[in-house]
Amino acid sequence: MKGASGRIRIIGGHLRNSRLDVPDLPGLRPTPERVRETLFNWLAPVISGARCLDLCAGTGALGIEALSRGAASVLFVERDAKAAQALRENLSRLKVQGGQVAATDAQVYLQGTAEPFGLVFLDPPFAHDLWTPLAQRLEQGGWLTPSAWIYVESPRDGAPQLPVNWQPHREGTAGDVRYALYRRVS
Repeated sequence: MKGASGRIRIIGGHLRNSRLDVPDLPGLRPTPERVRETLFNWLAPVISGARCLDLCAGTGALGIEALSRGAASVLFVERDAKAAQALRENLSRLKVQGGQVAATDAQVYLQGTAEPFGLVFLDPPFAHDLWTPLAQRLEQGGWLTPSAWIYVESPRDGAPQLPVNWQPHREGTAGDVRYALYRRVS
């Protein structure tokens, strides 16, 4: 791929040890392997057959990891055209089934017709402070199944304001990153 600045590894499932090309883009911050491994250990009982939304997908590592581990489908929403194209190329090169890329802004996408998801990855660019507005749109717009799981990655020093019915399940920190898994209760 042209303009690739590096590669990251898928750590589990049928795509284990496959590499994703990562474009050199400002603010692109792939979720570290250790964090992805922890997250998917937490999700192991629920990932099989899950319908997932990778909002602010970036490299798509979270969604591709989910597909590798048995998720039924992942919709990747990524506003940066280069990142969206790199994601399409990675999905094609790895012959991944069940992945679809929407090259649009997450806030704009969530203004559309809702399709409920059972698992959402919410990892927006840290500089844009989008956690609260995106979480509100997910919750109020019908984008979540009644007992959906929501993964949130944010700066270590500030937990975002999330809907009160998103109950913390597990969380951790790695460097400057706080990562947490929530369960929606209706």
